[in-house]
Amino acid sequence: MSELISGLLATLAYGAVGTVLMALGFVLVDLATPGKLRELIWVQGNRNASVLLASGLLGVGVIVTTAIITSDTDLVTGLMSTVVFGLAGLALMSVAFVLLDLATPGKLGEILARPEPHPAVWVSASVHVAVSAIIAAAIT
Repeated sequence: MSELISGLLATLAYGAVGTVLMALGFVLVDLATPGKLRELIWVQGNRNASVLLASGLLGVGVIVTTAIITSDTDLVTGLMSTVVFGLAGLALMSVAFVLLDLATPGKLGEILARPEPHPAVWVSASVHVAVSAIIAAAIT
């Protein structure tokens, strides 16, 4: 019974860390796009903003999942590594977004906030996924 309780507590702790990291990812994407994401996605139904946010959240999920799978048996060390790698992933995804913005015409955030679908969203989403995969591979 003790293993079940400690496993449940570890699951809740990792879940809380992952949820906080995804919330931080939401904030970072919100800062990168003009307007509020809640308005763009849930009120206006903006597909560009939805794809961008979804790719960022999936990227964080990949990093957190890999950090959990490879974590030390010590819960505190595992949680700390999950936080560190998660924050590194968010930082690198943000840097990659800025670099992509600098390398392309126009302001990427403004393009992605437009109501009409734009192919740039798929490029930006791919960058999120690629960065998260690179970090996940580096964790292992």
